[in-house]
Amino acid sequence: MRILILTHAFNSLSQRIYCELASRGHSVSVELDVADSVSSEAVELFRPQVLIAPYLKRAIPEAIWRRLPCLVVHPGIVGDRGPSALDWAISEGETTWGVTVLQAEAEMDAGPVWASAEFPLRRARKSSIYRNEVTEAAVVAVMQAIIRWESGDFVPQRPGSEARGRERPLMRQTDRHIDWSTTRTTEIVARINAADGFPGVADTLFGEPCRLFDAWPEAALKGTPGKLLARREGAVCRATADGALWIGHVRRDAAEAFKLPTTLAFPQAMDLPESPLEGWWKRPEATWQDIAYEESGGVGFLSFEFTNGAMGTDQCRRLAAAFRWAATQPTRVIVLFGGEDFWSNGIHLNLIEAAESPADESWANINAIDDLAETILTCATHLTIAALRGNAGAGGCFLARATDRVWVRDGVMLNPHYKNMGNLYGSEYWTYLLPPRVGEEGARAILRHRLPMTARESVALGFYDVCLPGPAAAFRVDVARRATELAGAPDFAASLAAKAEKRARDEATKPLAAYRAEELKEMRRNFYGFDPSYHVARYHFVAKSPHSWTPRHLARHRDLNWVPPE
Repeated sequence: MRILILTHAFNSLSQRIYCELASRGHSVSVELDVADSVSSEAVELFRPQVLIAPYLKRAIPEAIWRRLPCLVVHPGIVGDRGPSALDWAISEGETTWGVTVLQAEAEMDAGPVWASAEFPLRRARKSSIYRNEVTEAAVVAVMQAIIRWESGDFVPQRPGSEARGRERPLMRQTDRHIDWSTTRTTEIVARINAADGFPGVADTLFGEPCRLFDAWPEAALKGTPGKLLARREGAVCRATADGALWIGHVRRDAAEAFKLPTTLAFPQAMDLPESPLEGWWKRPEATWQDIAYEESGGVGFLSFEFTNGAMGTDQCRRLAAAFRWAATQPTRVIVLFGGEDFWSNGIHLNLIEAAESPADESWANINAIDDLAETILTCATHLTIAALRGNAGAGGCFLARATDRVWVRDGVMLNPHYKNMGNLYGSEYWTYLLPPRVGEEGARAILRHRLPMTARESVALGFYDVCLPGPAAAFRVDVARRATELAGAPDFAASLAAKAEKRARDEATKPLAAYRAEELKEMRRNFYGFDPSYHVARYHFVAKSPHSWTPRHLARHRDLNWVPPE
């Protein structure tokens, strides 16, 4: 069946829907919602049997929804209406939520329901819930809706009076307001969580307006409500009515401002007293800790919660230091867990854009992540595992491959390519790590493809090793069990020796330094050469510039060789 995906952005949800439909044999093309006339043109070219809209900020034009079935993916329970569905659910403490697939009509979110799915609502950031529970529920609901449409005998029904959902307005900043003198920590965290990703919570820091993101409760520090108490890495701690919390990121209200770590957005924050954590062990008390180590059954577990999976120069250096320390512990296996939502997306484009010299910071960042990859690659004391419970992209995909084994959760989305960022060549030793797994032609195909890859596809191609089913919590338990078994295996010593022998053979054939030098020679051209495409692409990515057209690798119907179906 021909299915057109109409979406505001090709985000993690849209990517997952695309991949799931394609894996089921459907012919799928994507059109970004740029203008009504452009969307109508896409329908005319592709002639889909069904249109699916997983993420839209505008209504589908009447000329389209009257012509063919248009199924809108709404992140709310049956009967819920309005653009702030998830925001209200989080801020009001709903215990269950859901996704509804409904048919587009003149009135937004009011059409008949084709399918729905519900899930327990975690106390977490909106972006995290969207990438995990909302996405999983959307896949279930969309696939059910497609099956029902194909059957030809299903009649969608409008929500009745028994529906729990209701119409709610756009959540405004007045609804998100924080009174630091009276509002409790849990409520502030919930409000910032409900605004995470977009639009943030309007507030002031150092007397200047900004938007707050990325809140973490603090158990020990206290002070006068509203007062800034301390800093740690890029975050600042602020007192509340009953305690304190950490604010990891902000966006200043100045023109062309973008999200940055709080201490970078406000250099005045460096005058606050530093409150460092001693060592890498995971703290039992509530606090902000972006790198945390735990140990059990001969296995060390190293987590790194970097916002949006972006790894700046300092973050790479600190993670490398944490890994080297972990390798001194009396364990046999080190599991690199990454973060809840992302394993890694490679170098930190926002920090690079904010630097005095983006080219110099790009160079420092790529060398720092290469140093991290080399630290993992050359570890001779432990077997290493990358356990991807969250998405990965660009250099992060290849950084994971630097470990001895890569285990990835089913449902994780991967974007193992650099081309979309101004034709970056890429580093992280991909020229050493990728071809032996998928072959030279396979490596070139992955890097040229520019399309997302599912966890299952990565294993089928031989890029990663094992795809494990289940939600993130079950994945963590399964990884811990498997890693413990690996650490206690009778042939562990032989496996470690075989690893050392392979590394020695590879080094003798071609040193790691040679691979790195070749990659960085190309990267230097990207950063310092005459072609500005990387710098232009990075700017538009960071600034979240609206799309003016749909990339050809997404829009099959706009390919020069495309022949409209009869």
